[in-house]
Amino acid sequence: MRVLMVGDIVGKPGRRALQQLLPGLRCEYGIDIVVANGENAAGGLGVTPATAEEVLASGVDVITTGNHVWAHKEIIPYLDSGTPILRPLNFAPGTPGRGYFLVKKALVVNLVGRTFIGSFDCPFRAVDSLLVGQYVNISVIIIDFHAEATSEKVAMGRYLDGRVSAVLGTHTHVGTIDACVLPKGTAYVTDIGMVGPMDSVIGDDAESVIHSFLTKMPHRISVGKGRVIFNAVMVDIDDITGKAMSITRLQREID
Repeated sequence: MRVLMVGDIVGKPGRRALQQLLPGLRCEYGIDIVVANGENAAGGLGVTPATAEEVLASGVDVITTGNHVWAHKEIIPYLDSGTPILRPLNFAPGTPGRGYFLVKKALVVNLVGRTFIGSFDCPFRAVDSLLVGQYVNISVIIIDFHAEATSEKVAMGRYLDGRVSAVLGTHTHVGTIDACVLPKGTAYVTDIGMVGPMDSVIGDDAESVIHSFLTKMPHRISVGKGRVIFNAVMVDIDDITGKAMSITRLQREID
């Protein structure tokens, strides 16, 4: 099984890049499943039903999110609609939506970290509970770990090594160079990166962000413009054992 995990999609530039590139990549590489983080798909913050549908129409099978999932209130009922869009598994009990989705015999799981990002339930214990539950016999398990701290992400990769097929980091929008298959067969990367404007600060307009750092005054920060970078990782998985055989970075640029 070949899985493509796409980094955080930032606003309209990210959605357009996804539309232009993903169909060709699915064909070129024979991708079986595409997972994409839609955390920032709507105007650079959160996701709406309309932007989620746009992402899915581009060829994405499952959308994951993170700490900004509640930025647009209209997404709340949509999360319970059966559409393949996730919120983190370790949100509080009773939260709308779900944290996992079964697609083509693979279980996609969304987790959010706690260090420097927010107060959530323990992601380690949450995934433990899931892995010993009704999905104990699923071989291919893909984790999107949406977290800030590199140490928390690396710890999760090591904690789940040999128990899941991949632990793939999102949230910081800056791709890391540590993509590897861990000793017990789990593909890992600390952060995939983003699908968003290159001439920016993690996808946002650079001047607006710099002004914010200089003044600490509240103001609207818009999505950047110009050339767009597309960051993703491709993971080849033995669908019998669930072990990862390889993880490869894919990077493209478009105007």
